Amino acid sequence: MDADFSIELGQDDPVLDLPWKDPAGKLVYLDLKRQPDLIALLEEARVFPELERFLQAVNSGRSIMETAKCDAWVTTELSIEEEIHEASHKFASYTDVVFSDLDNRSSFSLHEEFAQKLAELLRQAPEIEAAAEVCVRRCYSEDAGHVREGFYFTLYMNGYGQDSGRARQNWAVGLKLIANAIEQVSR
Repeated sequence: MDADFSIELGQDDPVLDLPWKDPAGKLVYLDLKRQPDLIALLEEARVFPELERFLQAVNSGRSIMETAKCDAWVTTELSIEEEIHEASHKFASYTDVVFSDLDNRSSFSLHEEFAQKLAELLRQAPEIEAAAEVCVRRCYSEDAGHVREGFYFTLYMNGYGQDSGRARQNWAVGLKLIANAIEQVSR
């Protein structure tokens, strides 16, 4: 599996505010770590059972992580860099993930080390037509009325194939691998 990590802390890079909601108020942050049954409310989890299982694993009591946002989609638009996969379809997702412990959430060195280890472990996975990217970004968490600056991860997982079904299969395997890698690096 292709896997890499990046640090995106520039002024124009994405940030995560926790808790969050979209301007229209239709989409809101759900605390899946402390209320795992809320996963059933996520349309993405209902449509993609593979993503549901990934969210359950990352938010489980065994994990030091929790999720904040996610999305998944299929596309035939591939970048020049993705041509190495010789595929016509890509099944893609992102999941924003934070450390559950607020003190860990504020440590840049911990995030950088975790992202590097996660990418290294994923590179050792069996060869599949999938790619993962772990991005470290800035996060602002509200805690007892105070805003704490820290960091979070955006986990991108892409599966490739000659049709959407094969791309989805490779994506699903990639999600399992990244869930297992998170568990291993967390120990």
